[in-house]
Amino acid sequence: MEDRPLADLFAPATRERWLGLVEGVLKGADFEKRLVSKTADGLRIEPLYDPAAPTAQPVRAPGPWRVAQRVDHPESASANRQALADLEGGADALTLVFSGAPAARGYGLTATSVDDLDAALSGVMLPLIALRLDAGGQALEAAELLKGLAAKRGDDLAALDIDLGIDPVGRLAGTGSLGAVWTDIVPKLGATLRTFDEAGFTGRALLADGRPYHEGGAGEVDELAAVLATAVTYLRALEAEGHDLGRARDAIGVLLAADADEFAGIAKFRAMRRLWARVEQACGLDPKPLRLHAESAWRMMTRRDPFVNILRTAMAATAAGLGGADSVTLLPYTQALGLPDAFARRVARNSQIVLLEESGLARVSDPAAGAGGFEALTADLTEKAWEAFQTIEREGGIVASLSVGKLQRRIEAVREARARNIATRREALTGATEFPFLAEKPVAVLDVAPVAPAATSNFGAGAAVACDALPAQRLAEPFEALRDASDAVLAKSGRRPAVFLANLGPLSAFNTRATFAANAFAAGGIEALGTEGFADDAALAEAFKASGAALACLCSSDAIYAERAVAAAQALKEAGAGTIYLAGKPGDLAEPLKEAGVHAFLFAGCDLLALLNEALRRAVTG
Repeated sequence: MEDRPLADLFAPATRERWLGLVEGVLKGADFEKRLVSKTADGLRIEPLYDPAAPTAQPVRAPGPWRVAQRVDHPESASANRQALADLEGGADALTLVFSGAPAARGYGLTATSVDDLDAALSGVMLPLIALRLDAGGQALEAAELLKGLAAKRGDDLAALDIDLGIDPVGRLAGTGSLGAVWTDIVPKLGATLRTFDEAGFTGRALLADGRPYHEGGAGEVDELAAVLATAVTYLRALEAEGHDLGRARDAIGVLLAADADEFAGIAKFRAMRRLWARVEQACGLDPKPLRLHAESAWRMMTRRDPFVNILRTAMAATAAGLGGADSVTLLPYTQALGLPDAFARRVARNSQIVLLEESGLARVSDPAAGAGGFEALTADLTEKAWEAFQTIEREGGIVASLSVGKLQRRIEAVREARARNIATRREALTGATEFPFLAEKPVAVLDVAPVAPAATSNFGAGAAVACDALPAQRLAEPFEALRDASDAVLAKSGRRPAVFLANLGPLSAFNTRATFAANAFAAGGIEALGTEGFADDAALAEAFKASGAALACLCSSDAIYAERAVAAAQALKEAGAGTIYLAGKPGDLAEPLKEAGVHAFLFAGCDLLALLNEALRRAVTG
């Protein structure tokens, strides 16, 4: 027997050999349609990549990313308990979310004095943690409170790891107003940084925040471009106000939204560092690690089956951490339902701790290096985002582009395309559009009333830059509205809207489509009734009458449809079915079925949202 490595006994694995095997499996089907996917921005994702030579990649400073937790309770004592529990439980960074900020979602710290903030952070040793402020239009006031707190406690600002989170451009994108004209804001930004620096501050004053664009529907390319354009705008503003360009660079941080698309997420965070390095090079600056924050995406959160949010946010943390984020903030899984309780906050915290301490994901500085797929997508994102950034620059910069709605229109096109994918379930939302559970129990959140938003922007009054605000939408909202309507019917009548599954033939014939139909209707809050199959149309009609449902849906195989679907539909119509559906595509039977009373066809790729809206209306009105 030959004494050779086992791998030598086989022919080399080549792309050509792989393609030959793929062609045999596809059997003439289109390779592009079956195996090549695309991002929301149209970037190709191949099914297989060759190994890549690692590209020089800017990375975060050595060490793990910081586990950041939101502090957003309106009452100072409760906020303090949140902060202490998180820090004692393993977090090493806090995000102070103030009331009125978009990220507060109706809650948030209501601290209006240094004493209020001191109470909220009682027992928190600021030199030992990282701190990011999230105050929206009240960012300047919040920054002054923090400076006052440091002075009160005798903390050296130079020793504190702080991001003040001042982002007037993000406020313009998210709310449609700057509160002042840009030429009046620039001096305030310069003066604020100067005042803080004179007090010893060495952290980041300004934040280029990607959340307004992500929540508004942007893909990775537009989010990166908008953030880069915002950061460059801040660089120019600070330099124009007399700040050294190196200090201006160091005074800017970036925040990107992290969603459950791990592949694109890793590439997005890697691309952000490459893009910033290009700006540094253009400015003649020696590269330094960008302060890059991540927060799990609001738009992916669901109110229905919220436990799935734990998986979504864990994937987001993985993507952001592996992609090079310096800190990661996860929204607790009940965030879309109200103010999260201690358990939901603990889950958010521990999800990251498991990734860091048990899985060791931060032990390699750039684990995606050399992986063909990640390197290719990172390179593509970098180039496309740079082109999109240049487009914004040609439009006069981010403020000018937003002011005339050009960036909003580009994001709108991506948002509408994604909405179509959600409506047709090409993009699935587990628990909302796929595998909905109508009998789910309520999930606990804190019994805290939302707080009134704070006053308007602190950047000025009078004339102001205004534009069309980007919407802050969650992807599941249209389907959740249907579920809410179903719940209202249940509360009023004691019964949900229902559809009778008119199963034809044996279980082996109808089971697949009956299961598909039941899950599809449940996504709209419509309960499926009937699990047995019928060989006789008269028995089928009697069972439908007994169900009390207003809707019926034929379920079976194509072969049985050809034999019985038309007659079964006629029997259901005569039995009082006002609306009849058929699970599957009708093929040549479309016209005969419609004449027999079939109203619409339920199949993979149909506009399920539109179908369910009409079905729910018909189920309620009869």
